Amino acid sequence: MALQILLNVLLAFVWMFLSASFNASTFIVGYILGLLIIFMLRRYFHSRFYVIPFLVICKLILIFLKELLLSNIAVLKVILAPSMNIQPCIFALPLEVKKDWGITVLSNLITLTPGTLVVDVSEDRNTLYVHALDAPNVEETIKQIKESFEKTILEVSK
Repeated sequence: MALQILLNVLLAFVWMFLSASFNASTFIVGYILGLLIIFMLRRYFHSRFYVIPFLVICKLILIFLKELLLSNIAVLKVILAPSMNIQPCIFALPLEVKKDWGITVLSNLITLTPGTLVVDVSEDRNTLYVHALDAPNVEETIKQIKESFEKTILEVSK
């Protein structure tokens, strides 16, 4: 992936030199042309096209922002409710992510989402123990975490 980025920047500079124009717009045009060239030659590289993980990371950020907004609203409803009708629980979240950085990112995303907190990681790194402020249906909460955060993290690590 680093080779592709370096090659793309090199192609952008070559484009600048060939067009004899040394400004940012020429560099951007060269960079886009370099992207197209690298995309057409992607089968000759050992790693996948470097823009794809970047787009998946952007997708993960958008999913996190959506979950952050929704969980803030849910916590606000709990706080402003006249009675305390919450069902806090600690549940085990089985992991499909196996790499340490993936477990760390998933743990941080869960912890940064209001109303949830990662309490512990199992010794074999196959389970996260999560505390939820209000989780009436634990299976649904696990499914939601797996389908949003964990699925996207697995896409990044392909």
